Amino acid sequence: MAEDRFQAPDYYNLDELLTEEHKLIRETVRAWVKKEVSPIIEEYAQKAQFPKQIIAGLAEVGGFGPYIPTEYGGPGLDQISYGLIMQELERCDSGVRSTSSVQSSLVMYPIWKYGNEEQRKKYLPKLATGEFIGCFGLTEPDHGSNPGGMITNFKDMGDHYLLNGAKMWITNAPIADIAVVWAKNEQGRIHGLIVERGMEGFTTPETHDKWSLRASVTGELVFDNVKVPKANLLPNKSGLGAPLGCLDSARYGIAWGAIGAAMDCYDSALRYSKERKQFGVPIASFQLTQKKLAEMITEITKAQLLTWRLGVLRNEGKATSAQISMAKRNNVDMALKIAREARQIHGAMGITGEYSIMRHMANLESVVTYEGTHDIHLLITGMDVTGLSAFKNDGTQF
Repeated sequence: MAEDRFQAPDYYNLDELLTEEHKLIRETVRAWVKKEVSPIIEEYAQKAQFPKQIIAGLAEVGGFGPYIPTEYGGPGLDQISYGLIMQELERCDSGVRSTSSVQSSLVMYPIWKYGNEEQRKKYLPKLATGEFIGCFGLTEPDHGSNPGGMITNFKDMGDHYLLNGAKMWITNAPIADIAVVWAKNEQGRIHGLIVERGMEGFTTPETHDKWSLRASVTGELVFDNVKVPKANLLPNKSGLGAPLGCLDSARYGIAWGAIGAAMDCYDSALRYSKERKQFGVPIASFQLTQKKLAEMITEITKAQLLTWRLGVLRNEGKATSAQISMAKRNNVDMALKIAREARQIHGAMGITGEYSIMRHMANLESVVTYEGTHDIHLLITGMDVTGLSAFKNDGTQF
């Protein structure tokens, strides 16, 4: 069992931009990760199992709905606190962060923002404590980057809705108690519905044989004439903008989380390069190794500044979807490149489970694709700066 020796890099003294509360929250999550998750994460990744026993701890450190108001069972923290929690979780494993961010931004967020008071009081407190685990159903087998083309639909049957269709690549699906599902009504308008475990015709088959996010549970959502009570429709927002608003929150968390993965790879590579000797000296003394390490810390520092500023804008309600897309794309790409460079510094040891590098690298191959692919986020930035959309011939965004 590898010892968690992580020390966080802060080359530009960015801690001075954080409040004492921010630092306390970060240190609390970091200490919990080191004690409860780091010692077991490699084993669970190798077995391709999700460590369910961490759910209660995730809730205790604020991992479920950090910004949800206290009246609904959440901690009521700000957006920078949310980001720091995601950073510390993904420093350990992207799959652990996925479990947290799906629960927070893709399940609790839409119920809080788009639901009514009855729905908020019914679901949010149990989601905040981890008594309920939720998942988010948007992606379909034939509709990923084009969610507006979804075919999952529901019909008004008088006293209930009848839901049919399927979703795939759904984090938490096999263990979820509820699913926030996006489907089209008979007029083609997209709405969110809360589907509960046990509803007849609702199944969640697990996705197996993944090379990435192996410590996270992934599955499908299948709806075969599922009767959904009308009380389970999210009433306060419809259209594609509703699920995309949830994705904004999740992508923001990913932007912070990816920094955590990069920091872990850098920290491990820095330490290894000082300990590993070749030709009678530490490999950290070689120019090409120093080039790799210097570029790593430079890119991490740039990403830290980017996300901190984005967090300030989020707190002020000023952050745009395009700004969030830029941060998600930049930071995940940065982390993936750092993981690959760190693997080279570790040499052959970098492919073993003794170090976290190869696991981070494989995980980030999913993160660079999900919740908006690398290329889609590039086009979002392109549209924002040119005013012209590259998504459809009619000039509208997906």
